[in-house]
Amino acid sequence: MALRINDTIPNLTVETDQGSFALHDWIGESWAILFSHPKDFTPVCTTEFSAVARLADEWEKRGVKVIGVSVDGVAEHVKWKGDIEGFGGARAGFPIIADAGLEVSKAFDMLPAEAYLPEGRSPADSATVRSVFIIGPDKTLKLSMTYPMNVGRNFAEVLRAVDALQTAARENVATPADWLPGQDVIVPVTVSDDDARAKYGEFTARLPYLRTVKLPA
Repeated sequence: MALRINDTIPNLTVETDQGSFALHDWIGESWAILFSHPKDFTPVCTTEFSAVARLADEWEKRGVKVIGVSVDGVAEHVKWKGDIEGFGGARAGFPIIADAGLEVSKAFDMLPAEAYLPEGRSPADSATVRSVFIIGPDKTLKLSMTYPMNVGRNFAEVLRAVDALQTAARENVATPADWLPGQDVIVPVTVSDDDARAKYGEFTARLPYLRTVKLPA
C-alpha cells in the first residue's frame, strides 16, 4: 500500500551504523527527515549526504532529526561516511539505515513488494530509492519528494519545506508559492473574515478566496 500524506509511517525496527532502534522511538517528539539512496559509494548520493552533514546546525535549529537510508549494510555505511565527510568537510553525525533486505524501501513504497537485489547489482536495480520524507512529531508523513538518480536533491528546498510545514502547523496558516520565512502567509479558507482579524490582525484580500497576512516576528 502506498504511503500517503498524513499516514502514520511504519514503526520499523532498523539497523544503522549507530545501533538498532524503532523509528517512532528515534523520532520521539521531534520532526524528522528520512532520505534514501540506492547504493553506497555513488557520486550523486555522496554529494547529497555531504550537503546534509553541512546543514547540521540548521536541522538542530528547527528541532529536526535526519536519518539516511541506503540499500547496503552497516560496514559499507561506516566506510562510506569517510568519503562523505572528506568530500563535504563536515561530520556526518546522523545515522544511516542498512536496508540490504529492502524492508524500509518496500514499507515506504519506494520499491514493489517483489523487488530483490541480484548478485552484482548496480544502483539501477534500486533506482527508485531516491526519496525525501518529512515526518512530523505525530509520526505522520507531511511531505515526500522523489528524484531520479541523475539529479541531486536541493536541500535548501527541503529546509524551506520544513520551515513552511512548521509555520503552517504552529500558526494554522498556509504558505504561497516560493514562500520564505518572514514573508506573508495565507489565511485558510475555512477561517471567516471576522475570525481571521481576531486571530491574525488585518489581512489583505487579494481575491475573494485569497487573503494574505504578515505574521508577528
